[in-house]
Amino acid sequence: MKIIYGPKGAGKTKAIIDGANGALLEAKGHVIFITDTKRYMYDLKRPIRFLDVTDFAIQGEDGFRGFLKGIVAANGDNEYIYIDGIARICGKALAELNNIFDAMAKLEVDFGVKFVLTCSAAKEDLPEFVLKHAE
Repeated sequence: MKIIYGPKGAGKTKAIIDGANGALLEAKGHVIFITDTKRYMYDLKRPIRFLDVTDFAIQGEDGFRGFLKGIVAANGDNEYIYIDGIARICGKALAELNNIFDAMAKLEVDFGVKFVLTCSAAKEDLPEFVLKHAE
């Protein structure tokens, strides 16, 4: 798991989009990009599967955790899952998302998928369960 962090306006979304586009050069499986707006869909290269969670009526952390598990279960060839704004998507403060971070870590181990996420916070404000994945 990789965390891209920083305050609002620090370039996290551009960094995660660039990362997803760059992953296509090395990925042997599928690259998926998840966010809650269609604003950036044309910034991603065509082979990347773009998912706007607002199209799926996902509600809260539990709903999003189930959504991620469904994506992983649906296709064993998923290699990278990029998530822009996990706290915003889940509708919770970052400090309250320990369970979903644990679930993603388990999905990485059990199914070999790699998660890359953006978190809107300065490094000193990241919870310990997030900080251990921050670069």
